[in-house]
Amino acid sequence: MAYLIYLTIGNIPKDICWKPSRHAQLLIGYILMTKLEGMPTKAGCRRTLANLFHACMWNILGSISSVGETGIAMMSRDGIWRQCHPIFSIFIGDYPEQVLVTCTFNGRCPKCLVPPGQLGEYESFLLCTQRAVIGSYSLADQDMQNFHWTCREAGLKPVVHPFWATLPLADIFISITPDILHQMLQGVMKHLIGWLTDIFGPSAIDA
Repeated sequence: MAYLIYLTIGNIPKDICWKPSRHAQLLIGYILMTKLEGMPTKAGCRRTLANLFHACMWNILGSISSVGETGIAMMSRDGIWRQCHPIFSIFIGDYPEQVLVTCTFNGRCPKCLVPPGQLGEYESFLLCTQRAVIGSYSLADQDMQNFHWTCREAGLKPVVHPFWATLPLADIFISITPDILHQMLQGVMKHLIGWLTDIFGPSAIDA
């Protein structure tokens, strides 16, 4: 079992990007999924797995950190060399992957500061910003006890050096996209089935 990491670029038309036969996504790496059964506590295991994921992602994406601002010469499809600036812009994943990437806790929103008890309420909340949390993660190279306490107070997982921390022009919280399958399609379908069941009854829906 492994995480499959795919890469695509932002200017591919949707009618091409969503067709697997057009190969708009490029497989760039595998991240091994392990349960770390030798760890003494579940909390320590979860913390280690989160740090392992971010270390692997940094190993995969770290090369764009230096060229994102300075640029690099790349040949386009028409054969012309252009100065390109590759940056990390969008992350597509399901909810567990979203909270893993943003270092937020399960049950919290990976994009805004809504309290856990108010999820689902039709109300606006302040958005999370990478600029606001980056100071907490800079403490990882200093006092680890203070680092863990600061992260806990901010509602963040104490991940040592998240992979996005030094990527140029990146804001991981803005980069999170809606999970269309689980959060919208399946979510709306479950709501619709429950609504119809309340109206017509379970036996009518089963029939």
